[in-house]
Amino acid sequence: MELLENFIDGKAVAPLSGDYTDIVDPSTGRAYVKAPLSGQADVDAAFDAAARAFAVWRRTTPGERSLLLFRVADALAARAEEFVEAECRNTGKPVAFVRDAEFPGTVEYLRFYAAAARDLRGLAGGSYLAGFESTVRREPVGVCGLVSPWNYPLAMAVWKLGPAIAAGNTVVLKPSDTTPVTSLLAAQVIGEVLPPGVLNVIAGTRETGRLMVAHPTPQLISVTGSERAGIEVSASAADDLKRVSLELGGKAPVLVFGDVDVEATAASIAGAGFLNAGQDCEAACRVLVAAEIHDEFVEALVRAAEATSYGPPSDTDATYGPLNSAEHLAKVESFFADLPEHATVRTGGRADRAGGGYFFQPTVVTGVRQRDRIVQEEVFGPVITVQPFGSEEEAVALANDVRFGLAAGLWTSNHDRVLRVSADLDFGKVWVNCHLEVAVEMPNTGYKHSGHGNDLSVLAIEEYTRVKHVMSAVSPAS
Repeated sequence: MELLENFIDGKAVAPLSGDYTDIVDPSTGRAYVKAPLSGQADVDAAFDAAARAFAVWRRTTPGERSLLLFRVADALAARAEEFVEAECRNTGKPVAFVRDAEFPGTVEYLRFYAAAARDLRGLAGGSYLAGFESTVRREPVGVCGLVSPWNYPLAMAVWKLGPAIAAGNTVVLKPSDTTPVTSLLAAQVIGEVLPPGVLNVIAGTRETGRLMVAHPTPQLISVTGSERAGIEVSASAADDLKRVSLELGGKAPVLVFGDVDVEATAASIAGAGFLNAGQDCEAACRVLVAAEIHDEFVEALVRAAEATSYGPPSDTDATYGPLNSAEHLAKVESFFADLPEHATVRTGGRADRAGGGYFFQPTVVTGVRQRDRIVQEEVFGPVITVQPFGSEEEAVALANDVRFGLAAGLWTSNHDRVLRVSADLDFGKVWVNCHLEVAVEMPNTGYKHSGHGNDLSVLAIEEYTRVKHVMSAVSPAS
């Protein structure tokens, strides 16, 4: 079985511990490659390399960093077929989705960060005290520790390493323990363009991530992951007063008012709920629908769910693939093991282990109540719940009544309602008559237990900078 390697200081290297872990194809449930289990020595080596590189990289100009990142994007694009194959094998996603949407989007993210590197903004310099001139410098933070998730392995890695490197930082990235393949491959491709030590990638478990957060070298820790992970990272980073950027869980409400095209809206919401097997923090998983169209909408949503297919990457008709792991499949199943009697599974609700893969049926659940676990907690599977509401005020109250605040959506043809409701929704992103559309030029941030920080737009690059005020005394003209 192939052994993957870490990437440290411009070289592919075996883990110093000599330990590896199996990486499983979730479509079959069978291991097909081994990845490093990085320990303290590997973490030390990666941060040492990043620290040495930072001494030089920090002094490069925005134009130099921009040019290199454009070259990185081109280098990834030139090996698109290889990356698509690797991502599909590691995640089980449909080939068409990765080939036509996810991977091209990842390359575009890099090109945006390359351009934005030359457009950092700040306060204007000037004379704010008589006899003194002020300027503001925007500087890189330093060495950054990045932890990326398993639902969009390469894309989410680029969301972090792109703005960090564009701002002049060096990084140590740890991909998820279940999906490290494309991040390790990308490190080798990127390492042919960037100087050694600017990007370092180490694979490992949660313990590896804990070692990274506790390490004295990084000045900033950025994590996309679960609510639990965010709390642990925040507590650990506080001991060293490290800056922390967190993109955590979500429980996106989708408010459907009575003036919509029911059939078209249900189909669109099903697409946004089941995309990537529902393994998206912003998935349209919690539908709130006007009581007067509730029954009609539910029937349309059930039809859309039953028309949604799933399967391995080789299935060209599949809308989505398997869940990430046996552990995650068990978690999704647990929501149905303790589903209250008042809730009704209208379609789906079961795992499908045909062929050994970790598949779960597209599912619609009605009759749920606001305090139910399936309403309050992130399922992270192809599961949509539906609740009725009687008024605009009730819809907003139900939408906001969760501890997450990442994204929300509303569907209506009433423009005044759009302005009122979007202002009242307590979420960092609000979609109107659409869902899961991403523009890299726009921010992506969460409220409440969905974390804080930003992975997109020019604000993402600013996330990886610090500002310095320089004031100079000016002698009067003689």
